[in-house]
Amino acid sequence: MALSQQAAVDLAAKLMQKREAEKARLELLLSYRQDGASRESVLANDRLAGLPSGIPDEVKRLAKASRVNLIRYVVSARVQAMFIDGFQTAESPENVPGWTIWQRNGFDARQLGVHRAALTFGAGFVVVTPGEPSPVMRGVSPRSMTVGYGNDTDWPLAALEKRRDGSWRLVDETSIYAMKGEDGGALELVELAPHGATYAGQAVCPVIRFRDTDDLDIDVSGIVEPFRLLQDQINITTFGLQVAQHYGAFRQRYILGWLAESEAEALKTGASRLMMFEDAPGDVEVGEFAQTDLRGYIESREATIRHLATVSQTPVHELLGQFINLSAEALEAARASHQAAIDENRIVMGEAWEQSLNLASEMAGETVDPSASVIWRDTRIRSLSDAATGLGALVTGLGVPPRALWPRIPGVAQHELEQWRAMADEGDAFADLEKLLDRQANPQPTPPAPA
Repeated sequence: MALSQQAAVDLAAKLMQKREAEKARLELLLSYRQDGASRESVLANDRLAGLPSGIPDEVKRLAKASRVNLIRYVVSARVQAMFIDGFQTAESPENVPGWTIWQRNGFDARQLGVHRAALTFGAGFVVVTPGEPSPVMRGVSPRSMTVGYGNDTDWPLAALEKRRDGSWRLVDETSIYAMKGEDGGALELVELAPHGATYAGQAVCPVIRFRDTDDLDIDVSGIVEPFRLLQDQINITTFGLQVAQHYGAFRQRYILGWLAESEAEALKTGASRLMMFEDAPGDVEVGEFAQTDLRGYIESREATIRHLATVSQTPVHELLGQFINLSAEALEAARASHQAAIDENRIVMGEAWEQSLNLASEMAGETVDPSASVIWRDTRIRSLSDAATGLGALVTGLGVPPRALWPRIPGVAQHELEQWRAMADEGDAFADLEKLLDRQANPQPTPPAPA
């Protein structure tokens, strides 16, 4: 049963309060992913946080240029290894009907935004609503959607979403409530419409939460928040490197006992290879300052980057750019920890994708198979020739059917496997027909019956 007008407004107000409490944290995490630093460290009001007032403009420019955003690549390294290629059951290699809804909503590409939000903030959302010719699936950032849960953590009691046009939508187990109002203020109900979403026959709020992992003791926070301090360390070291490089990385000369009569004469003297003075040698002294050794800054920054790579389970060569000729096996070994982290993310998000596709299938009137699961693309680095040799050994040595090993071939997408199966089935049909025609054209004599 739909909420009354006052009840809908009151529920939206509670979710708006929760949204305001979450906003600062979400904006902070987004700023680290985008800028490699908090918003406060970006130039504002002609001053940089952490630096005294009255510093030269060139120092401000150096501070701005010192933000080396590596958290962005830590997130991207996970996202770029998480692609869903199919939705199938164990009994059949064909995609179940829910996959058609996925394709119509363009989630081959839009899945990336959901994964990126879940990894950045610890949560991302997919909203499923009725539509023609199939239900509509949309990914939503937690910066735009606030949800409230009860005892059931799989389905929220209600969700409040801020749309791109500035309007608001409140969604609960029965209806969608269109609202208007200012961010952080009271909302006014405009209209409501039932959505009819059910899952296993029960009315549900059609909002599915995606998390990067699961934990029974602490709230999941994503993979950006744990590494903010390491990102700050990299920025601080880089700033020290920039200042040392700008002011002390080259040799500076000085002259004691002589003063140029004009700026032009000083510039000429500074650019000259040979200096001559009329004063007595004992009255003038020429010398130079030693240049600053930058190796300590560089080594310190590299050590912090290696630390970031280790604790974030990101291949260190992807952050440092130090790439040596390595075999496919060596590369796969170097990425073993990274692949383990990806597998953990896939397991948790895979359940959310199955929940989303089953909800969309039930909304479309399709038969839902609870055993169906999403198929993740194999993005591991493997040599095609080595894989072919190993798979061939399984066929000849252990008698494994060749078709069963096709999904294990590196770089093969789900639609290519379906094409291969269709071509193989067509080839088998022609082969059976040829055998039948051959038997009809060349009948074998019937052996005599035993006496």
